[in-house]
Amino acid sequence: MTKASRLVVLVLVLTAGGWAQSLFAVQVRGKQRWPGPEADRLYLSACSVVQREFGAAQPVRPQFTLVLGADNNQALFDRREIRLTKWDAYLFAQGVALFAFEDLMSQDKILAIARRALTWADSTVEIRATPNRQTMNSEATP
Repeated sequence: MTKASRLVVLVLVLTAGGWAQSLFAVQVRGKQRWPGPEADRLYLSACSVVQREFGAAQPVRPQFTLVLGADNNQALFDRREIRLTKWDAYLFAQGVALFAFEDLMSQDKILAIARRALTWADSTVEIRATPNRQTMNSEATP
């Protein structure tokens, strides 16, 4: 194997390793500006905030695809996509936080919370105004 072919193989291996370490997938439609380093910083920051807020023991790193140049700004949970018409740091951070929170909640935990909500709703008691105790006592004494 020549030095040139070894260099090509090394570059391909390093490039493949870099792709494997990407934080999320990106699809760019049209001529959208793609601020990769800013998006990576926002991703890690949003994940860190959600992790701290909910006391997660493990790092939160949701997998999703960012689609730039979409028809609407939206987060599609079933497709694991954040769709933006154009780059918007605030909307991107919101989407990352939503997916990070969703990853924290296992299906069992969601069902347990739903059961607890039903139980609490059924156990509420309406409190009605009762007469003042002093008024009742003063009327009872001659």
